[in-house]
Amino acid sequence: MDGAGSGGERGRRGRRAAAPRGRGAGRGAARSSSRAHGPGCAATPRAPQRDGSTARRGRPARRSSAVRSLPAGPAAGGGKEGPPAARSRAPAARAPAARRRAAVPDGALSAPASARSSSVAAGALRLREVLSQLTLDRQDVSEASRLVNQVISHLIQAIRSREGSFSSLERLGAGSYYEHVKISEPNEFDIMLVMPVARLQLEECDDTGAYYFLTFKRNPKEKHLLKFLDEDGKLSAFKMLQALREIIKREVKTITNVEVTVKRKKAGSPAITLLIKNPPAEISVDIILTLEVQQSWPPSTQDGLKIEQWLGRKVRGEFRNKSLYLVAKQNKREKVLRGNTWRLSFSHIEKAMMNNHGSSKTCCEADGPKCCRKGCLKLLKYLLEKLKMKHTKELDKICSYHVKTAFFHSCVLWPNDTDWCLGDLDHCFQKYLGYFLDCLENSHLPHFFIPQYNLLSSEDKVSSNFLSRQIKHQLNNRFPIFQELL
Repeated sequence: MDGAGSGGERGRRGRRAAAPRGRGAGRGAARSSSRAHGPGCAATPRAPQRDGSTARRGRPARRSSAVRSLPAGPAAGGGKEGPPAARSRAPAARAPAARRRAAVPDGALSAPASARSSSVAAGALRLREVLSQLTLDRQDVSEASRLVNQVISHLIQAIRSREGSFSSLERLGAGSYYEHVKISEPNEFDIMLVMPVARLQLEECDDTGAYYFLTFKRNPKEKHLLKFLDEDGKLSAFKMLQALREIIKREVKTITNVEVTVKRKKAGSPAITLLIKNPPAEISVDIILTLEVQQSWPPSTQDGLKIEQWLGRKVRGEFRNKSLYLVAKQNKREKVLRGNTWRLSFSHIEKAMMNNHGSSKTCCEADGPKCCRKGCLKLLKYLLEKLKMKHTKELDKICSYHVKTAFFHSCVLWPNDTDWCLGDLDHCFQKYLGYFLDCLENSHLPHFFIPQYNLLSSEDKVSSNFLSRQIKHQLNNRFPIFQELL
């Protein structure tokens, strides 16, 4: 979901490693750029610019308004790639030697070109082996989705039949499972229960541009929702969520063929979490109450979603014409937590971008060229998940949505499908990781849709610095966490 993650995704070590896909280490002649390119991805020379960046296939280097800076994204052979840093107008200075070494596997800087080429190919093969271990088992997916669909369908039918405040709810799958980036096990699902509302008055409640107070305009159509207004006439997220929770708690008791329980409420969470028994484990399902409002997106989103060079200007316009979604999320910045704030949600747009992620419309289709975008995202999700398991307290402020947001920014910084060739997995993962590290070190990661909203505020600086150190340790030691999986 587009907020705090719903929990860690657990890796599975016991499955037999599948044969790695893609090119082998010795296939084809070594490229002059020391990178193995995937099918349909020709090695294109890049002309150096005065500011130290490289021009992308004849296009002028662009500055990104979505992020403050981009570190030199090193290829495994020691090269640099990416647009100039957006933080300064001055020409980008060459990265310190220590920084360059931190982003390159040990020995890669001093090794001869032929050795570097072999090392890069071997590294890509190892990453593909890791990805093969993160792939969901089809039988597990089938069983888990069957149970989830059975429970959710029962609940929605029961809720609608009450002819009450929630009779118009519609289901929308969201999150990593429905975006096809779920890793290890199909044990977590996000289900949005979407309630259409004709029109609401939005009032910003802080400077993030993400949280709002909601009020009805005169003579609203939704008379049944007036009972959820607080003493100030604001629509209470707490009251609505509490009412829906009580209905769901009663209805799960009527489900006899599956063991379902409602997890204890977590303060500030927009989700009602169900636990479905699926021996020997259980499945966690987050149900998120969502308002769908047929009106324009608020001004705070105007400079977000900068996907023109990636997915196209037309697609951006289509996305911005979609309904506005708001979830019942408490704003923790409020001095008095009254539960009457709502947060903008873009889960429906994120799902669309993730499932149609190519700059060409055939990217990753059955007969189209394959890219490694989702592979890179899965690898970083797994890395964060394992680090959070080892350092739960220190990384409490960091969640998978930070990784996902950095991924979308990386897709904008490197917008072409040829920037994410399947055979370039090792190189692409390192440049994506380099961008994420830069965000952590600067405690600055703008929300992809609301640029003024920094997801890594100064309050999270300790966690950001700790994660940065842990990732560098993994990088400099050739990812021992990945080796544990092989």
